Amino acid sequence: MSETHVREAAMGESDAGGAPELSVVVTLFQEGATLEELQRRLTTTLAAFGRSYEVLYVDDGSTDGTFASLERIHDGDPHVRAVRLKRNVGQHPAMHAGLSRARGGIVVTMDGDLQNPPEDVPRLVEAVEAGYDVASGRRAARHDSWGRTLPSRLINGMLRRFTGVDISDFGCAFNAYRRSVVVPMLPAIGKQKFTKALVLSGGASVVEVDIAHAARTGSSSYSPLRLLRLALHVLAGFWPQPIQWIGIALGVTCTLLATALGIYGIWFWIDRSNFPGPLLGGVAVLFVLGIQGFILALVGEYLGRIQREVEGRPLYSISEEL
Repeated sequence: MSETHVREAAMGESDAGGAPELSVVVTLFQEGATLEELQRRLTTTLAAFGRSYEVLYVDDGSTDGTFASLERIHDGDPHVRAVRLKRNVGQHPAMHAGLSRARGGIVVTMDGDLQNPPEDVPRLVEAVEAGYDVASGRRAARHDSWGRTLPSRLINGMLRRFTGVDISDFGCAFNAYRRSVVVPMLPAIGKQKFTKALVLSGGASVVEVDIAHAARTGSSSYSPLRLLRLALHVLAGFWPQPIQWIGIALGVTCTLLATALGIYGIWFWIDRSNFPGPLLGGVAVLFVLGIQGFILALVGEYLGRIQREVEGRPLYSISEEL
């Protein structure tokens, strides 16, 4: 029997019972060097786990031969599906490409960089099977520099405040979801970053599961500027009516500052008969301009979203699908 016929027979056996119990969505970008190891470890883990499964790899516009490796893997494993995007669009739109195609009752999402071990997939799935809608991966012993962990703590704190969900690691992409809580959020996933926060904001029940975390190979793609933009995205996406709150804070701050400077100015004028108006006036102007700059950045985030909605541009374009 030819390899093609063997593969078709295996596919028939895999699909005989309908949709698989488990879908694993893996986003990839320039992961050609580690993809074979990831597939080997993931296959070994899922085969021993005893659930019917599929693995959906999404190549987010890689240029290092990642998709060529996916073609070889797909040809040799009937459980594997693959999607290639025409260009790099980012983690969450790429995740949408996988989530929208997942057929399993439970869907696991993960990155393909091996920072989170595939061997932890069963722990996440079992947590969902225990009755929760979402099993949230928590990097218990995180191997990242302080330049990554400190901004992450700030953004996690913001998301806890704005979503009302008390979990510690919104940024971990290694999670398990009931498909029933993901599907209603698909229109927003990808347009909104932090897929997990988006699903949880809809009222899904959640439990945190400690997972292992390995040091990253190479530098992180999250620069300080990108992390700042991410913080603005959190404000615009999860904080209702931020302009009103910032406007109130700006008004109160400027009023208190003007009052304090006015009292000081009167005292200085009476005591020394020489009020340093230009200096203090310049400080006040710079202070107000700084706050206005932040507000303009936030407004820019909103305008960017409005533009994307009005244009109706797709999140991504598919180059090839296996």
